[in-house]
Amino acid sequence: MAQCADVSILLTGGTGFFGKALLRYWAGQEQRGDEVPSVTLLSRNPNRFEAQNPDLVAHQWLQIVQGDVCSPDSLPRGRAFTHVLHAATDSTNGPQLSPLQRYDQIVNGTRNVLDLAVASGASRFLLTSSGGVYGPQPSNMERIPEDYLGMPNPLHVGNAYSVAKRAAEHLCSLYNQARDLQSVVARCFAFVGPDLPLNVHFALGNFIRDALWSDEIIVNGDGTTIRSYLDQRDLANWLMNLLRDGKAGEAYNVGSDQAVSIADLAHLVRDLLSPEKPVRILGRPVDNAERSRYVPDISKIHRYLGLRPTYTLEQSILDTAASARARGKLL
Repeated sequence: MAQCADVSILLTGGTGFFGKALLRYWAGQEQRGDEVPSVTLLSRNPNRFEAQNPDLVAHQWLQIVQGDVCSPDSLPRGRAFTHVLHAATDSTNGPQLSPLQRYDQIVNGTRNVLDLAVASGASRFLLTSSGGVYGPQPSNMERIPEDYLGMPNPLHVGNAYSVAKRAAEHLCSLYNQARDLQSVVARCFAFVGPDLPLNVHFALGNFIRDALWSDEIIVNGDGTTIRSYLDQRDLANWLMNLLRDGKAGEAYNVGSDQAVSIADLAHLVRDLLSPEKPVRILGRPVDNAERSRYVPDISKIHRYLGLRPTYTLEQSILDTAASARARGKLL
């Protein structure tokens, strides 16, 4: 394995789902004998992360440093980086934060990391944003393209996450213009993979948990919500392509364009993992109600970077379940 000496990446949010996906991606490169960049991973609690994930941290190309994006004095100043991948948003535990705390974490954290990128001499910056910046998907729109200019209601405090992501995207554009930092935005949707938590608010993770260890698979809503899921291996590959080759000042959707209802998803998980178990839908559909839909148009990233999903949803579910069985515990 050769280390890529001329590429030095600072990764924030490296201990979350996105970060773990990227660490596994680079470890795979190492196993294949490909060049691997030098990676500095920012963590609020490096010792805990290392103790919980020994398989992810035992690499010469990786250094873990303590710091918090919301505390600029804690960031690794005085170091040189060529690329910064900013993925530090607490989406797993985010609901435990107040709306104002979520907004501050995203906007102030992004500003701090942008300043650090400029000071470190980085030329490329990738922000992991969210498809939530588009606001509600119109019922007559099958997939959301990047040029759709809808937005979440900024007067609704429950939209703090999505509104903050819009503000963070704007900060990236400002730094691209004023600081000559080539900033790219990845608007991320929903994902599946071995690092998906199975015991929080992610429907697919909960279905896999139920299929493995519960008597039935529970759908808390009415099952009509429409989603799509990209494998975390594709996610990591797409993020690295965007960090390297995405056009500065532009946004790209990152996700699958293959839509599935939550009810159909629950039945699919059941059929793949535990055909004998029932699926119980707790909610009842409301007549004439519009179904919530959250599916990206990914033609842009395919057109400009040649990227398409390479794993089927079925394979991703099977691989995620196999990983969960091997651990014998929940994430």
